Amino acid sequence: MEKLFDIVFENEDLLIINKSAGLVCHPTKTDEYSSLVGRLRLYLGAEVQGRLVNRLDRETSGVTVVGKNSKVAGELGKLWEARQVQKIYLAIVHGHPVDEKFWIEAPLGKDLGSIVAVKDCVRLDGIEASTQVTVLSRFQRSIQGGGMKPFSLAKVKPQTGRKHQIRIHLAHAGHAIVGDKLYGGDEDLYLALVQDRLTSEQWSRLLLPHQALHASEVRFAWRGVAWHFTCQPEPWFVDFFSNLIE
Repeated sequence: MEKLFDIVFENEDLLIINKSAGLVCHPTKTDEYSSLVGRLRLYLGAEVQGRLVNRLDRETSGVTVVGKNSKVAGELGKLWEARQVQKIYLAIVHGHPVDEKFWIEAPLGKDLGSIVAVKDCVRLDGIEASTQVTVLSRFQRSIQGGGMKPFSLAKVKPQTGRKHQIRIHLAHAGHAIVGDKLYGGDEDLYLALVQDRLTSEQWSRLLLPHQALHASEVRFAWRGVAWHFTCQPEPWFVDFFSNLIE
């Protein structure tokens, strides 16, 4: 039987999962293995009404919180809505940001010029959004056919929770996430992904099998307890910066 998911923590109320990159949260097919929700049903059983408290993009890996009943999920959902949850992500981006630590303040809204329906962008009439970025390491890698290229590993703390916020903000700052098919400069890569027509040349340009964005930590206070969950990125993510050239 295929492994359902990696469990970070579990008790009678909570199930914390390290979601793998490439797995959608909600079902788009009849196959129960094709989504995290489908796998949850297999793991918990039909009689347990487990609900996702937070959701990650298909290509984003990391900490995903599940309430094992509607009461727990509702209580935790209110914490997320009230911005009482600290979320920390790791991202590998193109280039070397000038500053070690900086804020990106840029409102977000629908990208009316894109043929991709789910794509958003920075726009003056959008909803306010704020992201804190700390550069952990700058390095270079030899890219096939392109010589040495600069990259950075960053710790990212979104202060708001807008759709695709981290990806849009980093691209807006000139440091798109490595492997991002929608905000990396060529949105046809995203269309090719969903239409299952990515060529070997396109995969080569992407450098990685998934976008290098990982939800590494979640902290919140709930029922009188300070909860802190962490999980590590997948090997392909770590391998990209493990042999650093400063």
